[in-house]
Amino acid sequence: MNTLVNCPICRIKVEWKPENRYRPFCSERCKKTDLGTWAAEKYVIGGTQEAPATADSNDDLD
Repeated sequence: MNTLVNCPICRIKVEWKPENRYRPFCSERCKKTDLGTWAAEKYVIGGTQEAPATADSNDDLD
């Protein structure tokens, strides 16, 4: 039985199988569209922002 998923960009049904090199996308175009959306920072992952640790902080090395 082949599993069908919806392409995250255009919502077309796509077979989830090793031969589909763009899975879960239906095509290279949809894959690149998704990558561009990430690059433009239009997607957001929930959570809180924390200040980055400073490079000279050696407190955790003891």
